[in-house]
Amino acid sequence: MPHDHHDHLSPSGHPYRPDDDHPLTYWQQMEIAVRELLIEKGVTTAQDINAQIDAMDARTPANGAAVVARAWTDPAFRTALLEDASTATREMGFDIGPMRLIALENTADVHNIVVCTLCSCYPRNLLGLPPDWYKSRAYRSRTVKEPRKILAEFGVTLPENTTVRVHDSTADMRYIVIPHRPAGTDDWTADALGALVTRDSMIGTGLAKLPSA
Repeated sequence: MPHDHHDHLSPSGHPYRPDDDHPLTYWQQMEIAVRELLIEKGVTTAQDINAQIDAMDARTPANGAAVVARAWTDPAFRTALLEDASTATREMGFDIGPMRLIALENTADVHNIVVCTLCSCYPRNLLGLPPDWYKSRAYRSRTVKEPRKILAEFGVTLPENTTVRVHDSTADMRYIVIPHRPAGTDDWTADALGALVTRDSMIGTGLAKLPSA
């Protein structure tokens, strides 16, 4: 019988937790049906699907940090990235799919911040899964109305003469912010610079870490 004493420990020493079994939704049933049909028809295999899931789970902000670090250290790549981020990142080996990727460069005078007002469109191939706050209604609605207040809540206070630009992602167009390179890193390698690049700095809600940090 199910346990209803949630403060008790299980035989393994861990707290009991309720089962999360629930009826499959329409879309879950559709996914299972399509997946099984594709396997049955020989279009793909279960192993291929599992490998793709593993590859998707392995995507992290480190991918985007590598792109940013190269842009900071390779002028030719920076130019190519700002002109056509889709092609430039593909040439680094990142599969971003058919979507259009746009790189936004932060400078001393301009700060870019990214939002998806409709849902949660996000460059997952470069940044991994989006944080929960990115998908929240509050962030999606307030960022376009009061970006400076949103930035302040993330601990980013910009000079009044800095222009803040808000960019709205779509299903076929995503953005990655190239944060302003911290001072005192002129002789740093790309690997070392990558450690200064945070997920939030590539969304625009944060800044790159300082060398002293």
